[in-house]
Amino acid sequence: KAREGVSILTPLSEEERKEGFELLFDGQNMDAWTGNLEAYQPMNGYMYVTAAYGTTGNLYTKKEYSDFVLRFEFCFDREGVNNGVGIRTPMGVDAAYHGMEIQILDHDDPIYKNLRPYQVHGSVYGIIPAKRIVSPELGTWNQEEIRIKGDNIKVTVNGEVIVDGNIRKACKGHNVAPDG
Repeated sequence: KAREGVSILTPLSEEERKEGFELLFDGQNMDAWTGNLEAYQPMNGYMYVTAAYGTTGNLYTKKEYSDFVLRFEFCFDREGVNNGVGIRTPMGVDAAYHGMEIQILDHDDPIYKNLRPYQVHGSVYGIIPAKRIVSPELGTWNQEEIRIKGDNIKVTVNGEVIVDGNIRKACKGHNVAPDG
């Protein structure tokens, strides 16, 4: 469900390497990824998204993760950018509806004036609303961390925690798979 203009790049520090972090994108190739590799392209050292809004522009890591920390940088290069990071999502489906999606959204753009609180940037889409932050200026790079441990989800943008919730509690027993 991508809309043009989200880029990510995650260089690893020596400390991150020691902690077991993996580099998912090196600025040049998409070897760790599968899915719509036409809409997500390496461009000038960044992963650039060109998927049109409403298309099946999903990109997946080849490796599956359970508990994890994902650190990345993003930059909106035009107004109204809409994307997301699917978590615990089966391959080949829309994360927002068949898994969970952490919203990446220029939510202050006028086209989103009627957003619900659980749709703003950083929200677990449709489930846990994020603290609403001011959308970054176009062309500004921002750091984001998504930390998943068990049922707990924590999203931090530029050092500010905007989501710290428990998915099971947020669902109140609804929409939980039979296997938990």
